[in-house]
Amino acid sequence: QVQLVESGGGLVQPGASLRLSCAASGSIFSIWTMGWYRQAPGKQRELVASITNEGSTNDADSVKGRFTMSRDNAKNTVYLQMNSLKPEDTAVYYCNVDRVWLRTMVWRYDVWGQGTQVTVSS
Repeated sequence: QVQLVESGGGLVQPGASLRLSCAASGSIFSIWTMGWYRQAPGKQRELVASITNEGSTNDADSVKGRFTMSRDNAKNTVYLQMNSLKPEDTAVYYCNVDRVWLRTMVWRYDVWGQGTQVTVSS
């Protein structure tokens, strides 16, 4: 009933930029907080950034000043602008919605996208 589709990943050199997108589709009435998470090989999934439906953001210390998350509520889409990428940013990046209110009058919680690979390497 609700799907998240990420795009924009790829292979880049250190210092480059990428912009990830995550579009939510389905019979959506309202989405609360959306977040970007990442998981590197052998490591636990970690929060990169999140944004509420009112636009308040929260960034991980490791990406402060380099990554910016934004949101277009009309399109049910979030973006992650990643600048000054480092090899340690290499991971699969996942989009998440904490809760969504559907037009069918039901809640859906903790929805995840399929992930998009970001590789930073020279």
